[in-house]
Parts: sequence; C-alpha cells; structure tokens
Amino acid sequence: MEEQNESVYREWAHAPSHLFKPNAAYIVTAGTHYKALLFDTAQKRDFLLASLFDEAERWQWELQAWAVMANHYHFVAHAPDDAKTLKRMLMSLHSRTAIELNKRDGAPGRKVWFQYRDTCLTNERSYFARLHYVHHNPVKHGLACDAASYRWCSMAWFTKEARSGFRRTVLSFRHDQIQIEDDY
Repeated sequence: MEEQNESVYREWAHAPSHLFKPNAAYIVTAGTHYKALLFDTAQKRDFLLASLFDEAERWQWELQAWAVMANHYHFVAHAPDDAKTLKRMLMSLHSRTAIELNKRDGAPGRKVWFQYRDTCLTNERSYFARLHYVHHNPVKHGLACDAASYRWCSMAWFTKEARSGFRRTVLSFRHDQIQIEDDY
C-alpha cells in the first residue's frame, strides 16, 4: 500500500483500485447472489437494517443515508480515522446476516451476498447527489411513492433530523443522472 496525501490506495485482484481516505464519505452498494429477493419480509429487512446499524457503530462508520431492499442495499457513511476497516465491516455484516438468514430460511450454506462496490466521494457535489440518490432509492425501485414512507430508508430520519439548509441543499441535487450500478 502506498500513502498519498493521507489517502491509501489498495489494489484488489480482479477489481479496480480502492481509495481509503480517513474521515471521507463513501457510498456502498451490495447485492444478493443472483439478485435473489432474500430479504423479502419486513422482519428480514428489519434484521438487515439493524445489523447495518450495529456494524457501522462497531467499526465507527457514521451512517448518513441508507436504503435496504429485498435484494440489495445502499449507504453513505463517513469513514473513521482508519478507512481501511470498510472491508472488514462489510465482511462482518455479510457473514452475520447470511448465517442468520440461512438459519431462518432453513438453507444452511446458501450463498447470500454476491459483491459490493464502494466509492470514496471526493467532492462535495458528488456527496450531496449521492446522499439524495440513496434517500430516494426506494422510489426509484417502485417500492414507495414517497421515500419518507419506506421504513428501511433514511429519508424520514433525514427530513426530521437534518438542518433545514443542509436538507434543502441535498434535496436540490439531481439524483436521476448519477452513474451507480443499481440494476436490481
């Protein structure tokens, strides 16, 4: 690994380089194996969301936006001082949720998660647009007419908790032209 301006680049076999920058914002998308609708009940999505919250807290990643669906999730979070913990956090989240989901479904050993993608958000405009994108994601997928009414999404929390100026800024950014692989 090579240090450059407090950023760490890591090469992964068969994958693009990952930028690990302390205290930076990241967007993460993860999908189930074969896009299967494995988190197909409210209880299963509750479990996945609670697990995401637990792991983020455990690894000191500050969640800013989230959306959990039956076959994928997105989140935006600020990294701790050691941004390289993202991989360990996601491995722990995916292991924990796969084991429990397979136990609930009577499907031991089933592959639950396919892959995840992470992007370090290096400019403010990109950060705002992706926050809006994640908050709006359930509407994009036709799961709700209003993202604030979808309980596995951060829009209701964001609307209530964010300062009005910040909320207006984020929601003013276009989210429909962002290039995020999200074909679920």
